[in-house]
Amino acid sequence: MRVVIASGKGGTGKTMVATNLAWLLAKIGLRTTYVDADVEAPNGHLFLHPVAVTSRRFSSPLPVLVGPLCSGCGACQRFCAFNAIVAAGDKVLVFPELCHGCGGCVEVCPESALHERPRESGTLLRGRAGRIGYQAGHLDVGEPRSAPLIEALLEQAPREGVVVVDAPPGTSCGAVAALRGADQVVLVTEPTPFGLHDLRLAVEMCRKLGCSPSVIVNRCDLGNDQVLTYLHAEAIAVLAEIPFDRQVSAAYARGELAATGHKPLREAMRAVVSKILVHDVDVDRAQPPGDLHRVKGVCP
Repeated sequence: MRVVIASGKGGTGKTMVATNLAWLLAKIGLRTTYVDADVEAPNGHLFLHPVAVTSRRFSSPLPVLVGPLCSGCGACQRFCAFNAIVAAGDKVLVFPELCHGCGGCVEVCPESALHERPRESGTLLRGRAGRIGYQAGHLDVGEPRSAPLIEALLEQAPREGVVVVDAPPGTSCGAVAALRGADQVVLVTEPTPFGLHDLRLAVEMCRKLGCSPSVIVNRCDLGNDQVLTYLHAEAIAVLAEIPFDRQVSAAYARGELAATGHKPLREAMRAVVSKILVHDVDVDRAQPPGDLHRVKGVCP
């Protein structure tokens, strides 16, 4: 099962939920992997403290002009839907920041003057945090496109157990890439006007992708009830409401998993796990729940 934790905006508590959820899933005996797909600002390692971390560079294909074969026909430029390549006479100018690496320009070149070479844009990390598998991506500074790195990160995620994906905030291409292939999408929001505005956008994004999201309302006692009213009107399930607590904030500031010592948050995560797995979970006894009951067909 792949569970994607997403949010309409940053700062809602998405990483707090994702890391504590991964801890609880591992605690009850499930094979669990945490994937930090927020590659522009990954911070799950601050709370999980992974060890034995290995890394490898990620690269994507970039077209380059090889030799004096170009006739200046412009077929490559006409093909590119992203305006990433310009044919000027017998020269070809490629904009790496716009290129999506589809290879179409190479295929349509009648003189085979274009070849693909790898271009590095980030790093893929792998390690362990106790019983939790850890994977993350780090996008290079200045790189504008995070989706290829996120797609590569998810391709190497395990096919067994539960994979908790900490998605990028918002509704960008990176967030869309993280949501593809999800079995469950959980949106973390807050009961504020900004939270409601961006939650609407995130719900619309999920529905465009064919997903049926559920929601966790964090800091539920600090705002108004407009978020709950919207969720009720849209028939969107609320998995948990987490009140604000300084103990949780203090644990977060210390780089600790708050659920390990804060029972209300642990119970909120228990409710989330029970509803995601459709299985009652005894957190304190930490007994394995047996077979994993997955909800099918939530995302394509």
